[in-house]
Amino acid sequence: MAAPKKGRRQSAPGKPGRSLVFILIALVALTGGMFLSGHTTPRLGIDLAGGTSITLEAKNEPGQKNAINQTNMNTAVDIINNRVNGLGVSEAEVQTQGDKNIIVNIPKGSNEKQAREQVGTTAQLYFRPVITQTSGAPTPEPSPSSSSGTDKEKDKDKATDKATDKATDKATSPTDKASPQGRAVSEALKADPTPSDKAKDGDDGKKNDKAPTPDPATAKLQEQFTKLDCTDKKARVKAGQGIKPSEPTIACGKSTDGKSWDKFILAPAEVNGKDVKKAQAVINQSSGAWVVNMDFTKDGSKKFSKVTSKLSQQQPPQNQFAIVLDGDVVSAPSVNTTLSSNAEISGSFTQQSAKDLANVLSYGALPLTFHEQSVTTVSPALGGEQLEAGLIAGAIGLALVIVYLVAYYRGLSLIAIASLLVSAALTYTIMTLLGPTIKFALNLPAVCGAIVAIGITADSFIVFFERVRDEIREGRTLRPAVERGWPRARRTILVSDFVSFLAAAVLFVVTVGKVQGFAFTLGLTTLLDVVVVFFFTKPLMTLMARKKFFANGHKWSGLDPERLGAKPPLRRSRRVTAPPAGPVDPKEA
Repeated sequence: MAAPKKGRRQSAPGKPGRSLVFILIALVALTGGMFLSGHTTPRLGIDLAGGTSITLEAKNEPGQKNAINQTNMNTAVDIINNRVNGLGVSEAEVQTQGDKNIIVNIPKGSNEKQAREQVGTTAQLYFRPVITQTSGAPTPEPSPSSSSGTDKEKDKDKATDKATDKATDKATSPTDKASPQGRAVSEALKADPTPSDKAKDGDDGKKNDKAPTPDPATAKLQEQFTKLDCTDKKARVKAGQGIKPSEPTIACGKSTDGKSWDKFILAPAEVNGKDVKKAQAVINQSSGAWVVNMDFTKDGSKKFSKVTSKLSQQQPPQNQFAIVLDGDVVSAPSVNTTLSSNAEISGSFTQQSAKDLANVLSYGALPLTFHEQSVTTVSPALGGEQLEAGLIAGAIGLALVIVYLVAYYRGLSLIAIASLLVSAALTYTIMTLLGPTIKFALNLPAVCGAIVAIGITADSFIVFFERVRDEIREGRTLRPAVERGWPRARRTILVSDFVSFLAAAVLFVVTVGKVQGFAFTLGLTTLLDVVVVFFFTKPLMTLMARKKFFANGHKWSGLDPERLGAKPPLRRSRRVTAPPAGPVDPKEA
């Protein structure tokens, strides 16, 4: 009985041409898709193309807990993205980083400055009735002589207070809800809070002693308003910090001339940015001036109608509605009639200021408060230098790998170089297509990942070539050596690439920011390495084994049996066409 042939363990050569055609079709399809999409180069990140990267840190609003969650963070990303791209900034990136940070990447462009300003205004948007408005300079403290003025001056103060009380009582209904924007806070602004009560009660000293005085919160608000200097940026930022939407506050805003500042005492918020459905800047057909039209949601219409019905009955400035964003009054239009589902904001708008206000109204309602953690700006020149340095480093790495392959593997290096070129072409086209599809941007760490991938890909070829050479050293000819060496090499390559891909996946998940670019590129090139080795390198090696240059072991083929130290007896046993009558040599293939 004949001994079983050990050749059964060899993998069948199959049809290598089909695999090569598959790779060719994939390359043509990807290249065609790249040109059809209009993107022929990979999308570059901020560190290579130039621009500004802003890191925003989320903070809970006063009185709120556990507001920093995935849902609110995703909502904030969408709103900031709409706000920035609403200015026409092309390809701006907004993405979360970790649990409470948002990264905003703004490419270098004409609208970069405006986009940065819009990103910086990240607080919620509120509509607050105006109680008091004056110039932004600090209110001068009264001198001792003026505080002990004549009876005539006191009588004048009394008359003023009476008129103020009368206008306030007429403008607001006597309910607790309306009092913060009328009587209670306006009394806190008086020099003498009790003269009107004195007039009502006569000369009764006991009753005058029991007259109501401002509560501590109102007195504190008056003091802050008096000392507020809106020309000081730090004072503007500090004003109103920690105040809940349901409490009165102080704020600053640009005056109508756009050069000076006004300061306000504002009532509790009646409407917030979430109640605005849409806002757009248009030209008023009758006046020819730029205005901003607002449309409210169903609930917002009810709130807006209720508050404007009150404001329309008051006298300036208490008939004004302050639009407050990030603690600043961006606009304070007056209300002349009751409004509901839509409104028009008119004023001394330019085209740009009207569009900016409309953009704020449309995308101003963030669910969280954000603070700038860091701002990094990279010039296009520096980005170009970094890209050039990365490409040079990649070229040097590739050249060293090719030199090593040619010196050590000689003719086999042609297969390795061809495989590297195919891998590079697949990597380039896929990265280019991922730019417009998933907003993938090639940054400097991603370039480093691509350079590292050169070594990983070359390592797969080396494993395969060494397995083939081991089979030749055992005395086998090239064609069976390729088929016997492939299964062993395949297992090693798969295990090695799996470890690399696992490391890249873990790195991508646990890291944030630009390091993810390195992990993504490393994982992508590792997957492409498997594709290239299975569908290009192995089939091409099978075809080359049929060529005399390689099959006969030319000294420049890299497969010379004498150079590899093959055993002559095994080579001679291959020449025997029929098996011997005796037992089969166990070393026979």
